Amino acid sequence: MSYADEVFLANCKEILAHGTWDTDLPVRPRWADGTPAHTVKRFGIVNRYDLRQEFPIQTLRKMAFRNAVDELLWIWQRKSNNIRDLHSHIWDAWADGDGSIGKAYGYQLGVKHQYPEGEMDQVDRVLYDLKHNPASRRILTSLYNHHDLHDMRLYPCAWSVTFNVTGNVLNAVLNQRSQDMLTANGWNVMQYAVLLHMLARVSGLTPGELVHVIADAHIYDRHVSVVEELLTRKPYEAPALWVDPAVEDFYAFTPDSFRLEGYRAHPLAAPIPVAI
Repeated sequence: MSYADEVFLANCKEILAHGTWDTDLPVRPRWADGTPAHTVKRFGIVNRYDLRQEFPIQTLRKMAFRNAVDELLWIWQRKSNNIRDLHSHIWDAWADGDGSIGKAYGYQLGVKHQYPEGEMDQVDRVLYDLKHNPASRRILTSLYNHHDLHDMRLYPCAWSVTFNVTGNVLNAVLNQRSQDMLTANGWNVMQYAVLLHMLARVSGLTPGELVHVIADAHIYDRHVSVVEELLTRKPYEAPALWVDPAVEDFYAFTPDSFRLEGYRAHPLAAPIPVAI
């Protein structure tokens, strides 16, 4: 089976069997009908994916790979905070009348700072250090800027990435404060696996391990039945990721630069309610 499926199934079984419900606490998220969206959770889950072994994508249900890549490029490459620059509607509920999600996600990555080597934003600093300072233990990004939280329509969930070069291998630690296991786990894992491939390619490195640290890994109350149905499915083998060999510039990648070869997946589960 796909290793991403194996990890997802183990996490969900652990949450359902040993998790803690927050039904006795006031919660921010709501369902479309206004009902509080409660969760069962486990604290401090850590998953490791070796990209040298396989591409981590779930097969338990068909994943929207192209939309996930498009959102990744929207944040990391276009550094946008406006949904009009995005080709899916996943952020619509968080945008204002002008399409902005405030000073969140891509906005934070695009803020320039003055360094001894010149003016750079967070992404360009990473690109510079991977090429010029690969032994550095300071190659990281952070979206959780406390000075701007009041101007964010949603606080960042996947909020920091620490990059580490070991030999000629590029590894990364993705820190996530909150993870909706059903709707976001597979999405974020395949996104940041693609990002690791992108950065390794343009830096002359080999993509290695993606370590995913989740502070609050949870399943919403109205998602439990869907997760239980997924637990009964038999996963397929992982597909291979094709990355356009002609692209050597980080800012030249497009959604067409990536393709899954041999991807087999189960049909989507029943419509999944979204808590906002």
